[in-house]
Amino acid sequence: MLFSRFRQIGRAVGQAQRFRVIVGVFLKYGYDDLAGKLPLPGMWRWLPTRRFRREQAALAALPRPERLRRAFEELGPAFVKFGQLLAGRTRLLPRAYTDELARLQDHVPPVPFAEVQAVVAVELRRPIAGCFSRLDETPLGSASIAQVHRARLTDGTDVVVKVQRPNIARTVRTDLEIMARLAELLENHVEGWAAHQPTAVVAEFARRMEQELDFSAEVAGMERFARQFEGDPTTRVPRVDRAFSTPRLLTMECIEGIPASQTAALDAAGLDRREIARRLADLTLRQIFVHGFFHADPHPGNVHILPGNVVCFLDFGMTGFLIRDRREALAALLVAIAQRDERAGTAALLRLADAELEEPKPGLEADVAEFIHRHFTGPVRELMFARLLQHLFTITTRHALTLPPEIFTVVKMLGQIEHLVLVLAPDYDLLEQAKPFVRELHTGRLRPRQVMRQLVTFGGDALVLLRGLPLELRRIAAQLRGGKSRVTFRVEGLSPLNATLERVTNRLAFAVVLAALIVASALIIHSSINPKWHGIPIIGLVGYTFAGLMGMALLVSILRHGRM
Repeated sequence: MLFSRFRQIGRAVGQAQRFRVIVGVFLKYGYDDLAGKLPLPGMWRWLPTRRFRREQAALAALPRPERLRRAFEELGPAFVKFGQLLAGRTRLLPRAYTDELARLQDHVPPVPFAEVQAVVAVELRRPIAGCFSRLDETPLGSASIAQVHRARLTDGTDVVVKVQRPNIARTVRTDLEIMARLAELLENHVEGWAAHQPTAVVAEFARRMEQELDFSAEVAGMERFARQFEGDPTTRVPRVDRAFSTPRLLTMECIEGIPASQTAALDAAGLDRREIARRLADLTLRQIFVHGFFHADPHPGNVHILPGNVVCFLDFGMTGFLIRDRREALAALLVAIAQRDERAGTAALLRLADAELEEPKPGLEADVAEFIHRHFTGPVRELMFARLLQHLFTITTRHALTLPPEIFTVVKMLGQIEHLVLVLAPDYDLLEQAKPFVRELHTGRLRPRQVMRQLVTFGGDALVLLRGLPLELRRIAAQLRGGKSRVTFRVEGLSPLNATLERVTNRLAFAVVLAALIVASALIIHSSINPKWHGIPIIGLVGYTFAGLMGMALLVSILRHGRM
C-alpha cells in the first residue's frame, strides 16, 4: 500500500514536471496569448529568463504555423504523431496549419544497440542466442515508437524484428494525459473551440497510440488483413511468428520488395506500373467498401512491390474499421455527387454525421449544390478522389456537423493511396475505378437477401424492446412514486463567467485585507508602541512595508489581465 502511494506521488511529480516543460515550449514558440486564456495553475506562471526571451524573440519572426510544427517536434513522439493527425483535420485547423503539420516526420535517431538487446531479452525471457542466430546492429528503420532490425532465427529463417523503444509507453501515456487536460481547458475556456471537440480528437488519438504501443493489436491487424485477402494472388502480408512476438516485440517474415514510389527501380525490375496502380486501387477500395477493415497508414515506405506486380502492405501499427452503416452512408454520398443530386447528397452527409434527426441546417443543401456544380463541370479525369471528399467535408465546419473520426482516417488513407497511384500512373482515374464498388454497396441494400436480413434484425430488436417495455414502465412509475426521478439541466458557457467572478471575489478579499493592514499599521504608529526605529514603531513600519508589497502584487495582477 505504501509503495503504491509513493509510486503515485512519483508519477504525479513526473507529470507535473512534464506539464511545465510542455507549457514552457509553447510559450517559447509564441503561444503565450493562448496560454493567457487558460486557467493554468499559478505554479506554471514564471518569470522568463533572459535566454528564454532571446529564443522567443528569434522564433517570433517565423510564421505561426511553422512555430507550431517546431514546437511539436521539440516535444517528442506523442506530439509529432498528434500533429500528423491534425494535418488531416481541416475542420479543426486552418489550411496553412494543416499543410505545415503535414511536414512532420516520424524519424528519430536509433536507440543504442545494447538497449535493443536488453528489451529483446526481457520480452523473450531467455538469452537472445537461444532465439536468434543473428540480430543486425544497424536498424532498417527508426521511428518514434519502435525501430526495426533484420535478424535470423536459429532454424535459419530470415525475419524482421520490430522492437519498442525503452520506456516509450510511459512517456507517451504521460503526454496523452497532459494533452487530454489541455484539450479540456481549450474546450471549456477558449471561445469557439467547443464546436471542434478537442477532447474527442485527443481521445481518438489516445486510442490510436494505445494501439501502436501494443504490438499484439498490430499482430491481430496483420492476421485479419491476411484472412480477408486469403487466396488473392495480387497481395501479400508478412507472416507473424507468434513464438517470438510480445506486446513490445514483433517478429515477422522478412519480405524483400521495392517501395511503390521508386518508379525507376520498378521499371528496372521489369514491373508493370499501371498494373500495380490498378491493383493498389482495387485493394484499397475493397478494404473500405467491401471489408470495412483497412490499413490506415499506407505511405510509400509501407507499400512494397514484389515480383509479379504483387502488392505487399507493411507496418499495421495503424488500422481502421468502418461499420456497414458508415460504408453505406459514404457510398450514398458519392453516388449523389456523381448524379449531381444535391438533396440526396445533403441527406447522405447528414446521415454520415449522425444528424438525420436534427433540424434542417439552413443553407446546407445550397452549399452541397454549389460544391457539386463547381467540381463536376469539367472532365471527371481531372478530379482527385481524396481532395474531392476533403473539400466536401469542409462544408461541415460551416454547419457545425461532426463527422465520425474514422471518416477522416479513410480520407487520409485515400489521399496517400491516390498519391501513390498517380506516381505510378499519372493519368490513372481512381474515381472511375471506385464507381463499381460504390454502386454495389449502395444498391446491395435492396437485394432480397439483404432486405430479409434487415427485417429479421429489426424484428428481433423490436421483440426485445417490447419484452422489456413493461418492466421499464414499472421502474419509471416506482421512481416517480418514490420521488427519485429528477431532471438535470446543463448550462454551457458559464465557465468564463465563473472564473471572472472568482477572480473579482479574490481581489476584493485581497483589497479588504490590504486596507485592514494599512489601518492597523497607522494605529500602531499613532500609539507609539515600542520597539522603535528613529522614533517610529517598527511593527507599524513592517505593516506598511507588507501592505505596499501586497498593493504592488494586486496592481501587477490587474495589469497582467489587461483590465484596471
